[in-house]
Amino acid sequence: MLNKLNEFLATMFIPDSVGTRPENTLQVAIAVLLIEVMQSDAECAFEEQAAILNILKDRFHLSDEEVVQLTERAQQASREANDFHQFTTLINHELALPEKIQIVEYLWQVVYADGKVSAHENHIMRKLVDLLHISLGDNVAAKERARSAALK
Repeated sequence: MLNKLNEFLATMFIPDSVGTRPENTLQVAIAVLLIEVMQSDAECAFEEQAAILNILKDRFHLSDEEVVQLTERAQQASREANDFHQFTTLINHELALPEKIQIVEYLWQVVYADGKVSAHENHIMRKLVDLLHISLGDNVAAKERARSAALK
């Protein structure tokens, strides 16, 4: 089991064509959470996929090709992971509270992208908000900002 974890962590830190920037692993962690939220309701709507691509492109200033490569790495990392802890731990270590609140808002943007919020999406969001150590008030505010933006 430790060997599998070491192999996974090694792949997280090996530079690839997405770039050799140090934030690369943080990019993967954020992308994994976005993808997990999208897949949580077993209905991956086009709007949710587009929201993820736009969020990653804008947040990290990536080209279309780099976004595709990042999402492919994130999907692989998601398939190989047993839980969210490795990703949320990295985010908690690397980002300050306002940045983590922004990540939660991105997650809510994915939830609201298809115009409906499922019980599964609510469940995963509660779990991720807890793992990211975000207060109820900050979560509600981020959720409301994402909902308001989706209604425009």
